[in-house]
Amino acid sequence: MIKPIRDVYNANFSEEKYDAFLKDINGTYNYHVPFKIAETPVFLSKALKEKLIEACDDIMSVINKSNFKELTDGAFFDTNTIVPNEDEQSKFIQLDFGICKDENGDLTPKLIELQGFPSLYYFQELLGRKYIKHFGNVIPEGFSQHLNGMTADDYLVLLKQEIVGDTNPKQVVLLEIEPEKQATAVDFYATAKELGIKVLCITDLKKRGKILYYLDENKSEVEVSKIYNRIIFDELHQRTDLKTEFSFQDEVDVEWIGHPNWFYRISKYTMPLLKGDYVPKSYYLDQLKEIPSDLENYVLKPLYSFAGAGVEIHVTKKMIDGLSNKSNYLLQEKVAYAPVIETMDVPAKCEIRMMMLHNSKTNKTEIVSNLMRLSKGEMVGVKYNKDKTWVGGSTGFFEN
Repeated sequence: MIKPIRDVYNANFSEEKYDAFLKDINGTYNYHVPFKIAETPVFLSKALKEKLIEACDDIMSVINKSNFKELTDGAFFDTNTIVPNEDEQSKFIQLDFGICKDENGDLTPKLIELQGFPSLYYFQELLGRKYIKHFGNVIPEGFSQHLNGMTADDYLVLLKQEIVGDTNPKQVVLLEIEPEKQATAVDFYATAKELGIKVLCITDLKKRGKILYYLDENKSEVEVSKIYNRIIFDELHQRTDLKTEFSFQDEVDVEWIGHPNWFYRISKYTMPLLKGDYVPKSYYLDQLKEIPSDLENYVLKPLYSFAGAGVEIHVTKKMIDGLSNKSNYLLQEKVAYAPVIETMDVPAKCEIRMMMLHNSKTNKTEIVSNLMRLSKGEMVGVKYNKDKTWVGGSTGFFEN
């Protein structure tokens, strides 16, 4: 997005460098990453960075309201989804923005969706290091993955502080469903390596009264003090085959890093509560008094889905009229991504996830990292970008 830097990067790019870059990532944990990693990072100007910070601040001003929980109690579509002992802040917040052009042709972010759930906090750090290692001669000085002067070391220290803290790492588990089969398994391996914590399938979590424990490699019991939850509830509810001793609705003596209820509170459900220059118009479908006449400018989203599942980008009135469960849907104004990343053929569009973390020492939620997705299809997602190059997961380097 910064033309002189982009021109230099593209001129110095080679498939040999890219292949070595991928081989290095896949070799770090002896694991082949199953998703597409983009050929390039993204370079973000100071002006766009400041707009992204302002957009995050605007959204956080709503999430930080004293009545936010009251406003989002309707996010729980079933009382069986409520987990006991909810805390006061979401430990993790992800804000996804499409990069667009405003009426003056300047780049600006527009919110796509948000989630109160962890993302690829450790993989993104690994990805940034590998871009620097293999393409560092064309990544200029004065650009960073992190904001506010935070270094890579500062970032890793902060993550350790918030996930493990003073707890014995053996008593902290990253919880998933069959973690080795997840597309994001590389992040689990990176997390376990950095923190020394246990990556555990929910079926291996055992329960005695309010105590949770697992058996280590010596078959000794290890009591669980903290759960770094990575289970997506859409998948959990579909996996009726799982045999577990633990249910999320159980009263147990553990600390959640972060608490599962924020998965629902800070989600697509929050979109209609947000206003401002960086937020598209959004409506709860069942509360709309009149269907907009320009449905071609809207997308229809299920409130409770993950990774773009069920999103309709060509909406019709007939489609809406045919829904029996309108309370489970959101009608959201389309965001017009701008093709702003020059590649070897056609320009790519991009989406940036601002990765936030609540710092328990300062009691503030901070932007700590980012995740970029490059796309040349109708939507950001694998099925829209098959057989395309210079698309996929990436990271952004911000101008300081």
